[in-house]
Amino acid sequence: MHTYNEIIMNCPPVTAFQLARQVDRWPQHLEHYRKVQFAEGNSSDGGLVEMAAYRRFDKVSWPVWWVSEMETDEQALRIRYRHVKGITRGMEVEWRIESAPSGTSKVGIVHEWAQPQVGQLVAARVIGPVFVHYIADQTLKGLKEAAERHKEAAAYG
Repeated sequence: MHTYNEIIMNCPPVTAFQLARQVDRWPQHLEHYRKVQFAEGNSSDGGLVEMAAYRRFDKVSWPVWWVSEMETDEQALRIRYRHVKGITRGMEVEWRIESAPSGTSKVGIVHEWAQPQVGQLVAARVIGPVFVHYIADQTLKGLKEAAERHKEAAAYG
């Protein structure tokens, strides 16, 4: 299974990276995240992070959760996760943050799942597009809004 999400954020790449790696603050910015906490480590150094979100279907919210090993690379502006618990165990995730024109940032998230426990067909046709891609898209949109609020507040503060 492979998914890719991308967005342009109106902020410098360092700001986008900081928002992306501060996963324990995501519930403050992202209404679909219900819990993010480190079992080991922290957002600066990485570690073992427990994450829980909702996948909304009209008026119904489907709870999802996973535990990941998180690594950050501040020089390369990369964040990597390896899902170690939950139905998506074995999934590899990489956040890629790059400079884009006019001081903006291109933020992409790649999800790869070579050997899904649920089978290739279910992963490729249901979990990937219906859950992973959708939640990643909502995450990028929410962090974009947070980055732009932060930039606006800095301009007036």
